[in-house]
Amino acid sequence: MAYQKKYALIAVVGVCVASGAAWWFQRPASVDQPTVAAPAGGGRAPAVEVAKVTAITLVDETQAVGSLRSRQGVMLRPEVAGRVSKILFNDGQRVRKGQLLVQFDDQLQAAQVSQAKAEMSIAAANHKRNQELVAQNFISKRSLDESAAALEVSQAKLDLATATLNRLKIVAPFDGVTGLRQVNVGDYLKDGTDVVNIEDIDAVLVDFRLPERFQSKVRPGQKAQLTVDALPGRPFAAIVQAVDPLIDANGRSVGVRGCVDNRQQQLRPGMFARVNAVFGSRPSALVIPEEAIVPQGGRTFVVKVVPGDKPDTLVSQRVAVKVGLRQPGKVEILEGLELDDTVVIAGHQRLQKDGTAVRVVDMSKPGGAKPGAAPSGAPAIAASAPASSAPASAPAASTPPGATAAAAAISAPVAPAKTAPAAQPVTGPNPCLRGADATR
Repeated sequence: MAYQKKYALIAVVGVCVASGAAWWFQRPASVDQPTVAAPAGGGRAPAVEVAKVTAITLVDETQAVGSLRSRQGVMLRPEVAGRVSKILFNDGQRVRKGQLLVQFDDQLQAAQVSQAKAEMSIAAANHKRNQELVAQNFISKRSLDESAAALEVSQAKLDLATATLNRLKIVAPFDGVTGLRQVNVGDYLKDGTDVVNIEDIDAVLVDFRLPERFQSKVRPGQKAQLTVDALPGRPFAAIVQAVDPLIDANGRSVGVRGCVDNRQQQLRPGMFARVNAVFGSRPSALVIPEEAIVPQGGRTFVVKVVPGDKPDTLVSQRVAVKVGLRQPGKVEILEGLELDDTVVIAGHQRLQKDGTAVRVVDMSKPGGAKPGAAPSGAPAIAASAPASSAPASAPAASTPPGATAAAAAISAPVAPAKTAPAAQPVTGPNPCLRGADATR
């Protein structure tokens, strides 16, 4: 027991000595604190993180979703009732304009055409004979007029019989690919019955909607980047063909139609599409990290770091700026800053007024950096590097929809499918440049 009391007493004395020593060493620092914080540019200046204003190629764009549809598509239906006698196409076959696809039983109509031709032949012979007789004054002119009228009636009957006969044939209205037929030989079809659909997919249309604030930016002829979930990582270039003049009152959106060259037959109508509409690009846009923006009182400010009056010192300067486009992590600056200016991206709350001495901290290095060191928060894209310097090997699907990704995806060729058969080389003009209703 005596030993235990002795050790307890020693422990208490040790704790008291340590507490007193700690108080003694901290006392001078707390007393001198007000005097060392005041000097401008001293070691106790507020620490901030900074970034430089850089210039990149900025693409004015927006994202939307849409659906693919055929440039031309129709469901073939008979105009008259009849029985199918011949089917002259296969499912999924490419057909040409005017090609006969389905033939109905036309024996009765063909006989009516033959009868009309015979009646017309007789009427033509009678009219010719009457013309000779009138010239010799053997019959009156009235008989000639009656024979001429009879000839016109016969011609009309022949035209009617021929038209009825032609309605028993279903032909392709344009070049395209047939779908799956809905009828068989021997079926009796009423007028308006579905027979087969034909789709012209050498060019496919993409319909999407944009908020009404973009209606003044979108124009026919602009480019858009298109991706589909069925073909991941394979972008397609679309050309805006038309803009709907009517704004949807329910969603306050405007309809846009684009066209995609599909001569390689990779896209199909009905696919879901993700559209990146591009309105334009600026090759030397000034951008800063979005963390540097300080909104206040309806205006936008940034805190710029400038050299102080004393050597090797940096001070803060609040500057009003005008912002433009916004990209993920970046904001375009239209007015207020110049290239290579340094702005604060972290530590704004420590800078209450202009002229405050600051200490630049490089978070990428242990212990920070001395004043005037190169900013660590600068964007990854250097001011002198063009937008195309982004890695070209990154898949388009995994790249965020930024400015450089959109510009590279639009200019890059379409990669062939890995699992699909080798695509046949395409020749001739782009079908999207000939109009949506062009036929060959």
